[in-house]
Amino acid sequence: MVQNVPPSFETLRQKLEDQTAIVGVIGMGYVGLPLVKTFADCGYRCLGFDTDPAKVEKLTRGESYIKHIAGEWIATNVKMGRFSATTDTVRMAEADVLLICVPTPLDSSRDPDLKYVERTAEAIAQSLRPGQLVVLESTTYPSTTKDIVLPILEKSSLKPGIDFFVAYSPEREDPGNPKFTAANIPKVIGGLEEYSLQLACQLYQKAIVEIIPVSSLEVAEACKILENTYRAVNIAMVNELKVLFDRMNLDLWEVIEAAKTKPFGFQAFYPGPGLGGHCIPIDPFYLSWLARKEGMPTRFIELAGEINTSMPQFVVQKLMLALNEQEKAIRGSNILMLGVAYKPNVDDPRESPAFAIMELLEPLGANISYNDPYIPQLPSMRSFEFSKKQSVELSPETLAAADVVLIVTNHNDYDWEFIAKHSKLIVDTRNALVNIADRSNIRKA
Repeated sequence: MVQNVPPSFETLRQKLEDQTAIVGVIGMGYVGLPLVKTFADCGYRCLGFDTDPAKVEKLTRGESYIKHIAGEWIATNVKMGRFSATTDTVRMAEADVLLICVPTPLDSSRDPDLKYVERTAEAIAQSLRPGQLVVLESTTYPSTTKDIVLPILEKSSLKPGIDFFVAYSPEREDPGNPKFTAANIPKVIGGLEEYSLQLACQLYQKAIVEIIPVSSLEVAEACKILENTYRAVNIAMVNELKVLFDRMNLDLWEVIEAAKTKPFGFQAFYPGPGLGGHCIPIDPFYLSWLARKEGMPTRFIELAGEINTSMPQFVVQKLMLALNEQEKAIRGSNILMLGVAYKPNVDDPRESPAFAIMELLEPLGANISYNDPYIPQLPSMRSFEFSKKQSVELSPETLAAADVVLIVTNHNDYDWEFIAKHSKLIVDTRNALVNIADRSNIRKA
């Protein structure tokens, strides 16, 4: 017996085929806005949604707030009518596809906080209509799409797989990496059922270099968690070795450079002052939370989390020792931090270890200032509370006035020779000054 194809499926399939479908992206951040660019560049009309009116106003004026998305591109596509942004969730009904790109942070107990996903699903359900595809891209634990998002969408009284369609495809953005954009990173896709998977694959294959269909929503969700947990565990290992080798007066950076000459069986990971960004410091805890629900401990993940979150304390200890050599206490010392972005050459401060270091230093009485060419003012952060600051000019006078310069993020914009020349004392957490000949004022952390 031949199964009848749902009319909603055929309608959307045809719109995707001739690219008359409107792609709605919910969340105009570091994932959502690049995704808009990817789909608009291949001919789709895009509608961006965000709860922040300031972001929407900037986009409407043709301005960018993300370094690697040019304002000129936004202005051109707004003028052409290919892209518009709004805070009006009622307009979600206009989109044929809705891609959810909202934050998935941890709560105060380090458990998954899915309120942004839930609120978004509730907003979609208010205007959900036949012939729409809803895709969750936010990183989360396996079963979120089916157990959290789907029941909310079903409140619309429409039938999944018949009236509307549901898929999961994890974002794989790497901000600041010029080699990879949303368009040239392979896309893993899981569907609720066969029609949903077909539509999601048809959507992404128009815009993405390669699609990788998998057997279920849960496999696609688990894929992203595995990718980030792999990185978190390996970074934790080198961070722990950094502390050990420091006690042994061994340079871990030199050890890594030697080890990575092996042409097989080794991949280099690098230590730092702590983990930052929207993925690695958070996502493994989603998996460990899920494991606890299943009655199973995840010792590797928990240990990696403990090690990585302890690195800011290690940095502060090394800072104390460096100042102690100069017969100075942290209280009253002027500390200039270089870089508050979570990684080099991006304007993304999410979960940056710089904030954890600030929170440790401020109660000790340190006078903290910072310079970051990408972040002129410290933003409000969900996870941290600290005094508002603005980036100071990086001049010989500013460097000389600091009792210690703390390198947290090694942006390419920094002139390390200039910094080393004019600083009294430097604590380097990133091996940024490896090529400086005179190391008398440099301490590693």
